[in-house]
Amino acid sequence: MPTKMTPLAVTAHTATSALGSGLAAQLAALESARSGLRPNDISSAPLACWIGRVDGVEAVRLPASLQVWDCRNNRLAWLGLNQDGFMPKVEAARARYGAARVALLLGTSTASIGATEEAYRQLDADGGFSDDRLYPPLHAPHSLTAFVAAALQLEGPCLTVSTACSSSAKVFASAERLIRLGLADAAVVGGVDSLCDSVLFGFNALELVSHEPCRPFDAARNGISIGEAAGFALLERAAAAPDAIQLLGYGEASDAHHMSTPHPQGLGAELALDDALARAGLSAGQVDYINLHGTASQKNDEVEAALVSRAFPARTRASSTKGYTGHTLGAAGIVEATVAMQAIEHGLIPGNLGGDTPDPGCGAQFAWRNERQTVDVALSNSFGFGGNNACLAFARAGFGA
Repeated sequence: MPTKMTPLAVTAHTATSALGSGLAAQLAALESARSGLRPNDISSAPLACWIGRVDGVEAVRLPASLQVWDCRNNRLAWLGLNQDGFMPKVEAARARYGAARVALLLGTSTASIGATEEAYRQLDADGGFSDDRLYPPLHAPHSLTAFVAAALQLEGPCLTVSTACSSSAKVFASAERLIRLGLADAAVVGGVDSLCDSVLFGFNALELVSHEPCRPFDAARNGISIGEAAGFALLERAAAAPDAIQLLGYGEASDAHHMSTPHPQGLGAELALDDALARAGLSAGQVDYINLHGTASQKNDEVEAALVSRAFPARTRASSTKGYTGHTLGAAGIVEATVAMQAIEHGLIPGNLGGDTPDPGCGAQFAWRNERQTVDVALSNSFGFGGNNACLAFARAGFGA
């Protein structure tokens, strides 16, 4: 088992999803149990499903110096960067530490593949990309991180993590290692994924997409609703911000059981959970709230419900928030981490929206409706395709001191 880690302070964070732009909009939607899902109105061909679409992305205009990066994914990233005072806080960190000492680690599952789809629909007479699409870095897996590095003027270690749904959770782990090893003094972490045909029709081909709003942990659940989102956080050593929420621990594991199905006993997920608790120096009984991965697919929810039931006492509260946002793919980890942090900040346990008839496998830990209580410790689970599992542990400032 890993040893206890030195906590990191989360000195800024933000999220944009179908619930709205910024943390205030997200909190308001959670408090009112309002879903952001709506009938699909974005795919190039009809597909009967519900999506978590972010309003206003089409109207975003990048600065002239960044126009070469223009695409839906980077517009969504720009929207996410320009709220909750996030960019000024990164600028202050860059001034404190130097641009070369602030790392950038972002998760995504598709990057700007939507722009590449558009380019293939508009081939010129010679069968090549049109002139306005001839920018190879835009069509590369690293395009999101390269764009954000330019936007934030960061020169430190720069990494794209693409491990499906765990992508923007695993970036927290990578950031901790860079800071602990002295390779950076601070890190911007996060993730962005936007809606496009590749994800909508790809997941539909796997027979994983529901034709109605998703119902995590419901007995009659029948698939996921896909969403889009952008989220970011700034991590620094705890001494730099003793009053900030802290990242206490993280766990990562890969069970490699199947390309798209979790291990039937959830072994990889449990390893990630155990490692997160060990790094945080916590017992399961100290966890107040768990934001579950909870996609509303048959196997994911079955395995995760069993894990929660056997690992945590009845007092621990647990819920999925994908009924609010949809499954935001590579951005799910960061968005749900911000929900976990809001649970700590506001004492809100968000209800498991859509779970109207609880699956019999769900234990007493599940919060089916909103609850209010003090939350000192919150976990966020992110379990991706291929058995890529991650778990993050957050706590309020001064917890355990």
